[in-house]
Amino acid sequence: MPKHVALTMGGQLDHARASNMTIEEVFKRMFSKINWLIDLQINNNIPIVTVYVLTSKVKDSPHFSLIMDKMIEFFENLKNNSRIYENKMKVSVLGKWYDLPGRAIEPLKAMIDETRDYDSFFLNLCINYDGKDEIVDACKIIGRRIAAGKIDADTIDKEAIKDNIYSSYFLPPDLLIKTGMDKKLGGFLLWDTTDSHVCFSGRTWLRFNEADFERAVDEWRRG
Repeated sequence: MPKHVALTMGGQLDHARASNMTIEEVFKRMFSKINWLIDLQINNNIPIVTVYVLTSKVKDSPHFSLIMDKMIEFFENLKNNSRIYENKMKVSVLGKWYDLPGRAIEPLKAMIDETRDYDSFFLNLCINYDGKDEIVDACKIIGRRIAAGKIDADTIDKEAIKDNIYSSYFLPPDLLIKTGMDKKLGGFLLWDTTDSHVCFSGRTWLRFNEADFERAVDEWRRG
């Protein structure tokens, strides 16, 4: 099994149209399916899973308030998932999640705090995330250190960038699975995926299943 798998959660609106499901139900299922992914990660003994949950463009969505409601509901229920605690799974949130409405921040922060000392499995949820912003923010941190005289500009290398991106503590993904019907990665883990195997599943997130996952892993194994 790969040590780090990254996935997108794409195709919600396509799924709603194809299944005659309400937008509210689609977004509720979109978040709740993360519990299925937690089981998949543990059962397959994958140390790191990173999920592209919400892009930074979510604030422009006409469904933004509904999405926030369903996300809050999910995180409030996530603390009841016993497998997280039994398997010492650390849940991290990558991106500018702290810029979301105040009502959305507390349940995210609570989950981060409750699992911060765990180190057997790592689940990274990218929320209000943009891959270019991740690199820009890393450059700002490095720039401040140069301005403060703590480091020399000539010492900056690829490792220095990696040390300052959101996912600095994690190995780059071995496998990136793109769900949804389009074939755009949207800047997901832009710095870390240069050598990742990318699998376009051709399935919406809500239709993506264990057999699809196994096919993606087999494709990664074949190189």
